[in-house]
Amino acid sequence: MTRRDILTAVPVAFHDDGTLDLDGSREILRYVAASGNEGAFVLGTTGEFPSLSFEERGQLTALSLEELAGTMRVVVHVGAPSLYEVLRLIDQARDLGATEIAVLTPYYLPSDDDALRAFFTAVDAAAEGLSVYVYVYRKRSGNFVSAELMAELARLPHIVGAKVSEEPLDVIAQYRAVVPDDFVLYTGADAELTAAADFGAQGVISGVSSVLPKPFRALAAAAESGDPEQLAAAQADVDTVVTAIAGNMGRMKAAYRVLGVNGGTTRMAITPPDADALAEIERVTELHR
Repeated sequence: MTRRDILTAVPVAFHDDGTLDLDGSREILRYVAASGNEGAFVLGTTGEFPSLSFEERGQLTALSLEELAGTMRVVVHVGAPSLYEVLRLIDQARDLGATEIAVLTPYYLPSDDDALRAFFTAVDAAAEGLSVYVYVYRKRSGNFVSAELMAELARLPHIVGAKVSEEPLDVIAQYRAVVPDDFVLYTGADAELTAAADFGAQGVISGVSSVLPKPFRALAAAAESGDPEQLAAAQADVDTVVTAIAGNMGRMKAAYRVLGVNGGTTRMAITPPDADALAEIERVTELHR
């Protein structure tokens, strides 16, 4: 049966002075726990992971598992520029109780296939007891995993899937053609839950669903029903909320304020929404809350 799982990419709350807001982050996690989604992807791009210290990532991993593990799957992102950092983060996540992790390709400096192969082979060797997802985000990392390399990585014992962000759906199809049937592929494109399934994906990892999960649940249900009119209407609703939030953490925090959730602010240099955008965020959030 075709799977259309929705994993929530979870934001992190910060105080106005940039310090970590654990109470606000707990509020976000509790809101996500009630979403009905199949899982959560924590400390990824939506969680502003490059701005977090090793200690903060540990605090947030523990908090995420505490709040979510009884309700849904939790995939902890442990990506970092160097293998040294990633191995420390893997050990920390496992010690805190994580069972699933994601690892972005190394970033900032370019890495060829040989370097990426060595990197993920070392990750796999360190991942005893964990399921590992390769995180492919060329537009942010500068590095890409070819289909040929993905086929090799899929043979490693702990690598069970991949998240693919801001790539054409053809890339998912190319991966699907060379990996085992049980290798799980997720798109990072919020609006492509149903389209990605046609190219071999098993679901979406969506930041927008962290604030407005109901349209995504309705879209998954409509796809399951096979009713074309219901599907078209549900897709239109998802397109509306995706356009309003635009994958922007500042806009997510604005939507949380409308919802009465203390989502705090952002830590990274993200332009806050202007008055027109705030009005649209409020309209869409009230409509789809």
